[in-house]
This record gives sequence, structure tokens and C-alpha cells, in this order.
Amino acid sequence: MFDSLSKSLQAVVQRLTGRGVLTEKDVDEALREVRTALLAADVAYRVAKEFCARVWEKAVGREVLQAVHPGQQVVKVVHDEIVALLGEKPRGIPPAPPGRPTVVLVAGLQGSGKTTTCAKLARHLAKRGRRPLLVAADLQRPAAIDQLEALGKQIDCPVHAERGGGRAPMVCRRGVERALADGRDVVILDTAGRLHVDRELMDEVKEVAAKTSPDEVLLVCDAMTGQDAVVSAKAFDEALPLTGVILTKLDGDARGGAALTLREVTGKPIRFAGVGERLEALEEFDPARMAGRILGMGDVVALVERAEQHLDREKSEAAMEKAFSGTFTLDDFLDQVTAVERMGGLKDLVSMLPGAGGLAEEMEKAGVNEKFLARKKAVVLSMTPEERADPDLLDGSRRRRVARGSGVPVQDVNRLLKEFRDAREMMKRLGSAQGGALGKLLGRGREKRKKQQFRRLRERGWTLRPGGSGKG
Repeated sequence: MFDSLSKSLQAVVQRLTGRGVLTEKDVDEALREVRTALLAADVAYRVAKEFCARVWEKAVGREVLQAVHPGQQVVKVVHDEIVALLGEKPRGIPPAPPGRPTVVLVAGLQGSGKTTTCAKLARHLAKRGRRPLLVAADLQRPAAIDQLEALGKQIDCPVHAERGGGRAPMVCRRGVERALADGRDVVILDTAGRLHVDRELMDEVKEVAAKTSPDEVLLVCDAMTGQDAVVSAKAFDEALPLTGVILTKLDGDARGGAALTLREVTGKPIRFAGVGERLEALEEFDPARMAGRILGMGDVVALVERAEQHLDREKSEAAMEKAFSGTFTLDDFLDQVTAVERMGGLKDLVSMLPGAGGLAEEMEKAGVNEKFLARKKAVVLSMTPEERADPDLLDGSRRRRVARGSGVPVQDVNRLLKEFRDAREMMKRLGSAQGGALGKLLGRGREKRKKQQFRRLRERGWTLRPGGSGKG
């Protein structure tokens, strides 16, 4: 996300931090480039101009230009101003009020990804212990109800739908009543996509709000539309009591201008960001972390969160032990590639590492990208389970069969096997270095966690017996 803007700003940051002394002229030149980058990213002219003015005012102060590292001080000023531009700290969906569920009304333009976003939000809340109900109130688009029901099945979330040709406000009201009867603590209303110039549909969504008294009114905006997203957000804000924005398709070729302009122009915070097509690809929008990613400072917190969400700790540690003992197989390699795909892809993960912006670009130039991993995965999947467990079985004829099955030249199969053997041998040597210290460390960590689990069970009143479970 923000690829072009990040690249431009990181180049400015690199030049500033590389100088021992800064003058006002240096700051002026840098801010001209920053302003150009913001405008190229489709940030509103007034917002870009005022942003650079605030940065200049703080950056040319004596405490900055005469600091030990003035370039780093200016970068901090830029970072802080981007955080201020993006808005307040993230806050999730509030807990249910006494006696009724939290009602979340989701509105947006046609084609903004609203229905999928509703399902993503339901999954996001369910993972945090909430009990959501989806309400199919998009009665304008053909198959919208079918789509929401299919998504609801994928995330195991019930959907309130009426196919009798009723009106959206009453469907939403009955959906809230059902949630109360079923003990659901969150209701997500998927209303129809509408143009902000369509008076009839805008009146309808106003009536939905009047009938359901929503606690949250979230507007779904497509980041790909640039300043059009800002125009529509202003129009919706005049019609509805908006509490925030969900920005979708930030993983695409979005220039980022909408994200940097929405808060400044509308005064509404960006609450969530859609960062992929998968139903788990929804993140709470954190301005500080997003500013760090834009400036190439990484986002280690998001990386850890994704790892915790998608990686099985025990399975990962078992793979590490196998790697250090030299028993790592192609099936284990396949598991690792699949985990990277679930976490958002190689490029996105690298962008979360501090200072790795240039590395991501170099990897792309070298062809190390999602297609690169997909080809390697296809090669491994074209092997039999026996061949994946023991690559030495792959003689010439088998390699040709694997190449045909995966649609790659035989040379690619040979290259993968050589890289795999080299990596396995290197990890084995690393594991045996210093008396196998790494393997012992992993073993101690696993034993420590087992003891912690046993202690928690004992605290709950369980009597643990050797070789079996206990009874409270």
C-alpha cells in the first residue's frame, strides 16, 4: 500500500538522515519534494500545502537544526504530522449497551466492497469474542443477499435475510429484534450501495438510521477512487451521523491520497482498513503504525499480530527443530510458503520490517515475489508424498514428470531441489554449532511452556497424573 508515496518519501528521508548538518534551504528543498509526492499520491492540494507548512514551522526551529542529528529530528516531525493527518488512535466497536446489541450501520458507494467488508468486520469481531449477526439489507443489487449468506457460512456467522420484497428500514429493524432475541451482541447492517446524488436511496438510509438508532455508522470508501472518496464521504456525512470510515483496497495500486485527506477534510477517523481479498484481511487502522510504514520504518506490531493469528506456535517450533536437526522436508517447506500466503504475501510482510523498503524493491526486481513463491509451491505440489518426504527419489524421469505437472522447465525443478538441499544442510550445520545450542534452547522453551500450562491447570483445581489427564 502507498507504494509510490512511500518510495518518494523514503528517498527524502534517506537524504535528510544522511547529512550531519541541515540548513533552512535543505528543509525547503526536502519539503518541495514532499509536497510533490503528496500531490502525486492524490492528496488534496490544500491538505498537502498545510501539511508542509506545519512541518516547515516545526523543522526550522533552533532545537531541530542545531540538534545532534537534525535529519532524524526532521523525519520525526514529518512522522508526527502524518500521524496527526491520519487521525486519532484506533478504537474498536464498543461493547453492547445494557439490554440491547451494538448496532453498526455500514453504508457506501456502489462497488466499494461493502458487503465483503461487512463479513470481514463480523469475522474480526467474532475473533475477539463478540457474537455478531449480519443483516442483508441490500435489496437493490441482484444476488446481494446470496453473497452475504455465502460469506456468513464461511465465517460461521448467522445472516438475517428476508426475500419477500420488504423495505430495507423494516428489514434492519427486524434484524435488530432478532439479534436481541438470539443473544447476539453486535448487529451489522449491510445496506445497499448508493450514489450520494441519489436522493431516494439517501433518504432510505436515513430512515434505516432512524429505525435502528445505530451506535456506529461506518462509511466504506474505495481507496482506489482517490479524491472521489473524499467527495462522497462529505456527502454521506451530511446525510448520516458518521462515526468513521472503512478504507478498502489499500493493498491494491492505491496512491494513498484518500487516506491522507479523509480525516483532514471530513473530520471522521479511519477506523478499519481492508488490505486484501481474504476475509481475514481487515485491520484496525492505527495512524502511528501506518505513518511508520509510509516512511519505511516498518510495522513490527502488525507483523507480530499476523504471525499470532496465522501461525501455529507448536507447529512452527517443530519445523524449526526439524530444520536444525537436518530432517526438514519439502512438506515443511510447503507449510511455510502457505503460512506466508495466509499472512498477506511476501511483499506485504517485508514492508513491515523496519528499513526494508529498499529490500522489497530489490526482491521485486530480482523476481522474488508472489508468483515466484507460487511457482515453487506448484513444483512441490506436483510431487508425490513420498518424493516430498525424500527428495533423493527424484531421478531424471520423475523430475520431468514434476516439471510437466507444474508447468515449469526441468531446470526450475533442479534449482528448487538444489536450493532446498543447500538450505537444509546450512540449517543442520547451524543447529549442530556450539554443541546444538539452538536446538537445546528450543527444547527448553517448549518445556517451560508445558510447565506454565500445568501450573495454570493446577491453579484451576486439576490434579495432574503422570501420563494422563487429571480431574477437578
